[in-house]
Amino acid sequence: MSVKVEKLEGNYALLTIESTAEEFEAAVQQAYLKNKNRIQLAGFRKGKAPRAMIEKIYGEGVFYEDAANELIQSAYYTALEDEEVKAISIVSRPEIDVTSMGKGQPFVFTAKVATKPAVELGKYKGFKVEKKTAEVTDEEIDAELKRVQEQNSRMVTVEDRAVEEGDIAVIDYEGFEGGKAFEGGKGENHELTIGSHSFIDTFEEQLIGKNIGEECEVNVTFPAEYHAPELAGKPAMFKVKINGIKKKELPALDDEFASEVSEFETMDEYKADVKKNLLEKKQKGLDNERREEILKKAVENAKMDVPKEMIEMQCEQMVNDYAQRLQMQGLNLDMYMKFSGQTIDQLKDSFKERAEQQIKSSLVLEAIAKEEKVEVTEEDLEKEFEQMANAYQMEVEKIRELISDKEKENMKENLAIEKALDLIAK
Repeated sequence: MSVKVEKLEGNYALLTIESTAEEFEAAVQQAYLKNKNRIQLAGFRKGKAPRAMIEKIYGEGVFYEDAANELIQSAYYTALEDEEVKAISIVSRPEIDVTSMGKGQPFVFTAKVATKPAVELGKYKGFKVEKKTAEVTDEEIDAELKRVQEQNSRMVTVEDRAVEEGDIAVIDYEGFEGGKAFEGGKGENHELTIGSHSFIDTFEEQLIGKNIGEECEVNVTFPAEYHAPELAGKPAMFKVKINGIKKKELPALDDEFASEVSEFETMDEYKADVKKNLLEKKQKGLDNERREEILKKAVENAKMDVPKEMIEMQCEQMVNDYAQRLQMQGLNLDMYMKFSGQTIDQLKDSFKERAEQQIKSSLVLEAIAKEEKVEVTEEDLEKEFEQMANAYQMEVEKIRELISDKEKENMKENLAIEKALDLIAK
């Protein structure tokens, strides 16, 4: 296999990847072995027809598509290890085009890819941005105590009253539009927090006052831009049954609570520690805001042409991260999309501006690190290992074993970026 790299205009490159005729023949034979059990010819038991007979009846290229798909995948990922290919820094999925394929011929295809853009730095040091000092109010301390109180609450079953704001109603429901049940509108024993606004329109509010065992009709209107066009903007009726009611029971904020949730014996000591931690957190936030403001100025002064494919891939990564965060909260992305009235494409579009800013910031910091000859030492890497060990509650040695050489290089790149930001934010 061989690969040639041709740089194109606008941060794109064309890879021409060639496999030998022997490699293509091996791929065709593999495709035949993979598919022969699904082919039956007269005079042969199923799966026993010779390849030559199948090709004579269905054409010489009957297995070419499968062979090409396998060969493209393996050859492309092999090409990514080529030093010349590594040097262009591919930042997109390939756009594949087969240019030569046939018996006794080399298999040749091209892969058009977006490449990391060059950055022309402007002014990136010496910006005057005010350093702010954090303050914490009594209301913020109370809010933090309330949050910890909520975390240590327990769920209790309610049997002697109707649904109230803040309750968790356990419901069966089925949705109807125009008198007909619609797909995806049915659920059983779903736990719905009243006031969370996770269901459309006024669905949750209409359950307030309903009792266990009660059946009711809930009337709502789907959002005008709902992801299912057949439901967008239309009124719907849900048949709902209240199977149960749950509520949170909060512990008292006293010395006993303080001793259970912290290392302190009294509430006064615990509150003082809460204030200290809030101050540190707020100060770190203010410092980060200042750093981001300085970085934003450095980005505004720089010049670069970011390929749209690079932004699209970043948006996809942001959607995946968002889905993981939802999952940690017990939510499903598809269900969230359904009840928020958004489509995946709309969600991606909402991330576009932030994705482009993140990419530009990263590129500028990489360029600054190179310009300033920022070095990441083994000591820096060791500190990172120690932080990871603390976060995952593992031995440092075990962390070292689990991190591959490639991952270490990625860590060094990220640490160089952090150092570059530290440098310009002094």
